[in-house]
Amino acid sequence: MIQGVLLAAGAGRRMGMPKALVHDEAGEAWLLRCVEALRGGGCEDVTVVLGAAVDEALPLLDGARVDVVVAADWAEGMGASLRAGLGSLGPGAEAALVTLVDLPDVGPDVVRRVAAAADGPGVLARAAYDGVPGHPVLLGRDHWNGVRESATGDKGARDYLAGRQVTLVECGDLATGRDRDTPG
Repeated sequence: MIQGVLLAAGAGRRMGMPKALVHDEAGEAWLLRCVEALRGGGCEDVTVVLGAAVDEALPLLDGARVDVVVAADWAEGMGASLRAGLGSLGPGAEAALVTLVDLPDVGPDVVRRVAAAADGPGVLARAAYDGVPGHPVLLGRDHWNGVRESATGDKGARDYLAGRQVTLVECGDLATGRDRDTPG
């Protein structure tokens, strides 16, 4: 089983608000769009990691059937969110598919393609967009402790992945994979 993990804890300083609270031009909450992308891509279970503005973000997830984890040290950066998310996963998951709340064009088709690389608890794979590594990232259970130990600041799993063989799954035909850091 692949567990979806959505990192949405940051304050979104450049955005002017926590990205967990952002809605797109059509009024859809980024949080819900990402949850549905994970589910639609094959992740039956989804964990959402919140931090900044958690009280305002929780109502957006009403009825979404997700596990919510609060990263108490969210201000440290993405590493804190990743540690909290991976640390909350139970024994049933063989891999975690980790994505970010600020990737507006990453949908279920990208998630499905990356998830298809799962081949057991030793898997390390990630989406690539025109050859450039991006998110989502598929982390097999065998790597969770190592990722958690190396996840600091805003680097997340970057340092851990840099020293290992990671399967790049080309998704440039499906999305750009670019994050949105500013409004508009």
